[in-house]
Amino acid sequence: MPTNSVSAAGTTGDRQRRDGQPSFVLHTYPFRETSLVVESFTRNYGRVGLVARGARRPKSALRGLMMAFQPLLLSWAGKSELRTLHKAEWQGGIPQLRGLGLMCGFYLNELLLKFLAREDPHDALFGLYQDAIAALAREPEPAAVLRRFEKYLLRELGYALILDREADTGRAIDPGKRYTYVIERGPVPLGRGAEAQVEISGQTLIELENDNFADAVTLAQSKLLMRFLVNHYLGNQELHTRQLLREMQQI
Repeated sequence: MPTNSVSAAGTTGDRQRRDGQPSFVLHTYPFRETSLVVESFTRNYGRVGLVARGARRPKSALRGLMMAFQPLLLSWAGKSELRTLHKAEWQGGIPQLRGLGLMCGFYLNELLLKFLAREDPHDALFGLYQDAIAALAREPEPAAVLRRFEKYLLRELGYALILDREADTGRAIDPGKRYTYVIERGPVPLGRGAEAQVEISGQTLIELENDNFADAVTLAQSKLLMRFLVNHYLGNQELHTRQLLREMQQI
């Protein structure tokens, strides 16, 4: 596997040093005159904030590696909330995202930035994210990739959806019934007194449970359900990439 390896000046000894950690860059922003703050998602340490010193200098090779959606091995040290990045190695293997797939990738990154606390490891979620990015690079229609990731993101954070049985009776979902989804309870048949904030068919619940998005109705209803749930668990936090995606699809 081809790699590029770049070390930053000023390595900080062995103070909580972490070497060669599988990672992705979620977001970067300027820090002081020549540096970047890098919000990274790592397999073993979750979301980690790093300072890439000198990465904004014109000749900095490190700056060229601080790209989203590319697998990296990152090494850092330090004890503060923002650790010091001292090495980055590009691992390759995932084509660059483009067009709608690129915007969908930024949407996944924004979900992780808003949902994950720093240094809260989610090894399984890291693998799911890597798979989702690879899928966005090859799938012309990315909606199913997003729905699948949203579902498993909520599960990993302790908000697993109940999709196979009715909340009140425990009976198996009837594909011919219409349901609403009640937060913290699950699917409830329409007409049982529950406020219908979202309506979804039993067939869609079954297919969402099985990651089957071949049917257009399932895909559309799953989008409404996942938007409802994500909005609830985010509270008042706005997803900027969602608005951009809406605007792109109207062009």
